[in-house]
Amino acid sequence: MKQKTNLIIGMLIGFFCAIGLDQWTKLLAVRHLMGQKPYSLWNGIFEFYYSENRGAAFGMLQGKQYFFLLIAVLVLVCAVYCVSRMPATRKYLPLHLIAMFLSAGAVGNMIDRFTRGYVVDFLYFKLIDFPIFNVADCYVTVSMFFFLLLFLFYYKEEDLQCLSLKKKGEQA
Repeated sequence: MKQKTNLIIGMLIGFFCAIGLDQWTKLLAVRHLMGQKPYSLWNGIFEFYYSENRGAAFGMLQGKQYFFLLIAVLVLVCAVYCVSRMPATRKYLPLHLIAMFLSAGAVGNMIDRFTRGYVVDFLYFKLIDFPIFNVADCYVTVSMFFFLLLFLFYYKEEDLQCLSLKKKGEQA
């Protein structure tokens, strides 16, 4: 029980630190990039480019703030459910971290949507003309990438039985 408590405390600290980093970088973007020309870090490849996104990825669903709130709440509920069901062992630490960073990303962007009315984006991979990102978006994207890798190559079906809604011994 103590191991699970320590894990949850560590995850909460990490969650709030991750949100803090996201909000701090967005504040820096507002202060130093808003109204300025893009700042090229690697010419033709990567730049800081201030953008206000009132939708989701690729600018979809413009102005649907309550829809995004619902999605963020669902992400948080799923993360809490999964963390509460997973054992506090080294084997499940990657999944705990994924849940923490997915949640931090969802909350970080939600804070923007409800305090500013839009999400501040500023990381632009110009080489591939990828949508402009922020730190919270990176949390979500990288977490989902690692989740897929772990799901496909590391965890087996029996490893994820702890997440089942069925009680042990119950048949389908």
